[in-house]
This record gives sequence, C-alpha cells and structure tokens, in this order.
Amino acid sequence: MSKAILGKKVGMTQLLTDDGQAIPVTVIEAGPCLVVQKKTSESDGYNAVQIGFGAIRERLVNKPDKGRFAKSGIDPLRFIREIRIENTDDYQVGQEVKVDIFAIGNKVDVVGTSKGRGFTGTIKRYGFRRGPMTHGSKSHRQPGSSGALGPAHTFKGKKSPGRMGTARVTIQNLEIVKIDVERNLLVVKGAVPGIRGSLLMIKNNIKA
Repeated sequence: MSKAILGKKVGMTQLLTDDGQAIPVTVIEAGPCLVVQKKTSESDGYNAVQIGFGAIRERLVNKPDKGRFAKSGIDPLRFIREIRIENTDDYQVGQEVKVDIFAIGNKVDVVGTSKGRGFTGTIKRYGFRRGPMTHGSKSHRQPGSSGALGPAHTFKGKKSPGRMGTARVTIQNLEIVKIDVERNLLVVKGAVPGIRGSLLMIKNNIKA
C-alpha cells in the first residue's frame, strides 16, 4: 500500500548510536493529516487521495476550497496534496493519517522545496572554476564564452547566471531512526530540503 504524510521541517540535530557514533538527523513534525477527497478510476480516471495538513484561519480560505472542505465535513486546512495509490478502499474521507503509518527502519523519500539563494553566478550555481586572478586577467568570475564561433548563437541549455534554489527536490532512501507518535515527530537520518518550517511530503521509497 502506498503510504504518505505531510509535515514540516523542525530542524537538524544528532543522535548517538549504541556504539557511540553521532549521526546527523532531521526532525519532522509529520501530521496528523486528514483525507479530504478520494479519486477513483471510475469517476476520475485514476486512483488517488488528497490529504490536508496544517490549521488555517477560515477567512484566508477561498470559496472553492471552502466548498471542498464543507463537502468533506472537515475544518479547512492550509496545505492539500494528492497522492497516487493503487487501492482507494484503504482510505476514507475524514480519516486521520498519523505518523504511525511508518515504522523505525523504514526507508522513505522526502519531497520539499530547496532554499532560495536568489540571483547567483555560475561559480556558485554550477561550481564553475574562476579565471586567473593575476597577470592582468579581468575575467575572475565571468562565465566565459556563451556560444560558438561557427553557429554564432547560444545553444539551448547553456549554464548561465540566474536564480538558484526554490525548486522541488526529492531526497530518496532516508532511514527512519525514531518515531514519537504522541508528539507527531518523525526523525530521519540525513538532511532534507527546505528551510525550518517548510512543507515536506514523506512517502515510502520507490526504490525498495
């Protein structure tokens, strides 16, 4: 069964193993989420469920979402994400999805939005080497030639300065090392994308 839950990044810390090694971990406040809508192959052409997470003031919810939540019989939620599943019978509208759908030792994929770095050059954005710093060089951090002499144009896909970050990133095969069901906390080994407080989706890994 496909399993997924929404949460927010709390921050990073470290845990000590039984043999005294310190491992870096990320703490995630995962859920509780509510099933807002079910989609089936008969009515929509595919099987999926929409889950919601996070409280929101009612005046900040637009009319279409208000109608969707009213139809589901649940209070408005800040975030809604859709998850493709094989069998929708495992979920019911209004059902609560908590962190206990996972177990310690499970491998999960974590999807988030990377930190925004603003407008950056090619050295920071792509790891280009800088030019000579002496002997009269004036191309210290310039990207170099942007095209070709023969065609006389810039090829598609040329790595150039531009905005860096704020992109959807998936980190695969992170191991769950600790679960706190009472406080809805999920602790995974390693780092996950995004700033503290950003939205994350945790789902069972696709490369099992």
